[in-house]
Amino acid sequence: MVAPEAEVFALDYDDTTQRIELSDSRLDIVNLSFGLISPSRNFSVLNGEALAASVLAAARESSAVIVKAAGNAAVGEQPVSVDSRFRSSFDGSPTVVADILNLALIGAESTIFVGALERNGTVENPTVLAEYSFFAGDNVTIQNQFLTVGVDSARMGGLAGTSFAAPIVSGYAAILGSKFEDATPRQIAGQLLNTAREDTIRGFDPALHGRGEASLSRALSPDRIR
Repeated sequence: MVAPEAEVFALDYDDTTQRIELSDSRLDIVNLSFGLISPSRNFSVLNGEALAASVLAAARESSAVIVKAAGNAAVGEQPVSVDSRFRSSFDGSPTVVADILNLALIGAESTIFVGALERNGTVENPTVLAEYSFFAGDNVTIQNQFLTVGVDSARMGGLAGTSFAAPIVSGYAAILGSKFEDATPRQIAGQLLNTAREDTIRGFDPALHGRGEASLSRALSPDRIR
């Protein structure tokens, strides 16, 4: 576990009547290792679901660090950008859909989208975006809130996906919160984004990799966050 002293609470995203509950005195981090798929790009329908509405409220108010898995391409399909439509099986039949939770979180200042790299990169041995991972795309707003981290599927029994990448960044945020105790969710998210590395990714491109590969050591290096 990346942040062993963090308190972890799990919610079943299938139960849309639940709400996230935020602390009054501690840093809150909401990990979203799922998407909400719809043929419509109208994300206003999310306001009618308690769980989604509470997540969006926290994102709009920057009252929590929101960490959202970027998304994965289905077998046989090409990955797309965070805000794109893509082919998926919806209600049992293939159709073109969008992740409306992604769309609703674009521009939220304490929200980070997370894509997956094939592995952790180094300057000597740079890595690349995993072939299944959604990418940032041409929207500069998304690029500025998009991070990547390595997902070692061999260590997880062959499992892979951006759903495994997002919790790594959530753990990083928790560690930053333990050092920078007075930092706001917006500051924690900004510190992770602003300290990402470009030199550990082969052919770095903001349209693919956003800000770059998350670097916990860089994020922790200052005495305080401004």
